[in-house]
Amino acid sequence: MDNKTGLYAADEKRYENMKYNRCGRSGLMLPAVSLGLWHNFGSNGNYDNMVDMCTTAFDKGVTHFDLANNYGPVPGAAEENFGRMLKTVFAPYRDEMVISTKAGYGMWSGPYGDGGSRKYLISSLDQSLKRMGLDYVDIFYHHRPDPDTPIEETAGALDSIVKSGKALYVGISNYNKEQTIEIASLFKKMGTPFIINQRRYNILDRGMEQDGLKDYAAKNGIGIITFCPLAQGLLTDRYLNGIPADSRIKTDGRFLKESAINEDMLKKIRALKEVAAQRGQTLAEMALAWILRDGDITSVLIGASKPSQIIENIGMLKNMEFSQEERAKIDEITA
Repeated sequence: MDNKTGLYAADEKRYENMKYNRCGRSGLMLPAVSLGLWHNFGSNGNYDNMVDMCTTAFDKGVTHFDLANNYGPVPGAAEENFGRMLKTVFAPYRDEMVISTKAGYGMWSGPYGDGGSRKYLISSLDQSLKRMGLDYVDIFYHHRPDPDTPIEETAGALDSIVKSGKALYVGISNYNKEQTIEIASLFKKMGTPFIINQRRYNILDRGMEQDGLKDYAAKNGIGIITFCPLAQGLLTDRYLNGIPADSRIKTDGRFLKESAINEDMLKKIRALKEVAAQRGQTLAEMALAWILRDGDITSVLIGASKPSQIIENIGMLKNMEFSQEERAKIDEITA
């Protein structure tokens, strides 16, 4: 034990090679790479592999684990499996972890298991805390805008949740720029610690740039964490030589369709891979580094099916600088 810091030297090494970014204007630091439990942590997954992925991530300095009430399959299963890990593997480390969950999409039948009502959000978080065996989460998100619930009600519910001690911070997900401005103004009036918006963003999907959220958040002290950074595997070598039988397209098909793998897309992917090779990176490493290229994004959420993918993805931290020529070339390829 280091007598000066009171920390175990072995634990200190966990943070040496990870970059941490301040989340908006809050005091919370998030790792540049966060682990999402959207896929591969449900009831159809291998629990030992889940443990290996989470411990590998944590040992590499990934302190943020992102969940939602409906992550599975079945809905709730990812939280239950993560709860098992918190009780056994991670019990001594809760204060070194940032754990987030969400509610907003359909979770249970009937009129109270979906949307943005006060009833649904508070009930869902109570269920999530029970599944994970926690007293609180670090960040609780509203998972999607709900046009059928007054935004004042949703904002008020999130504010109540923080004041009840069940979450330290609140966030939103899938909100565009205008929706973010509207709810942020309500949070400001209530003094709610709103710190982050979670949006889809990658080299092939620039929606967050097009609607102006990326620039607005950076100028107004709102953190951004991005999901689908590899476009469901398109921004890897996975589909360059056909569609593997064990790929997500073949085994799931809900989020990435076979029709997406066309010659125009393959031409773009091959060209991007050439740029990555010139940088000394894999295509996946470059795609992740590109998201963090200008400091506007707080963290990038990665998914994984095995520990080695996590190690490879974190490798992008070794080269995060992009020349103007590289930026222009990537923009030209994806135009």
